[in-house]
Amino acid sequence: MNQQAHRSNWVIVMSFVIALMLMALPMPDWAGIWRPAWVALVLIYWCMALPARVGIMVAFTLGIFLDVLSGTLLGQNALALSVVAFITLQFYQRVRVLPLWQQGITVFGLAFIHQVLLLWINGIQGMPVSFSDYWASPLISMVLWPWIFVVLRDMRRKYQVA
Repeated sequence: MNQQAHRSNWVIVMSFVIALMLMALPMPDWAGIWRPAWVALVLIYWCMALPARVGIMVAFTLGIFLDVLSGTLLGQNALALSVVAFITLQFYQRVRVLPLWQQGITVFGLAFIHQVLLLWINGIQGMPVSFSDYWASPLISMVLWPWIFVVLRDMRRKYQVA
């Protein structure tokens, strides 16, 4: 493996590590519902930018790491992120050409699907769920999408990730 390919792998891995670290940051109870879906946002970006390298298996692996990190049911985030990656891979060519504000609306839909899947699994477990709590994270994710997109795109260009 040449140095360019090795470096580009580390850029992708480090972006996911940073997203996992952001998910692990402690927040007050009242602000927990406002936490953006950092891992899902970074996954959506890489699935759109490099669909041949980042796909469903990467999403599943990230989901397992996120499940262990957050102490949720093993496979809960893996399922949700795999579904998000699958949908992103199906429509990435259509979404890539949209302006950032329209991409943000698409990201809202994907983050909402992610949250609904988590809500469904929590409901199956018998945990109390409040559907109103699941609107905040997709909204914040949608608002943050342009900045996430620009930062990751600039990293991809700077380190020539292809």
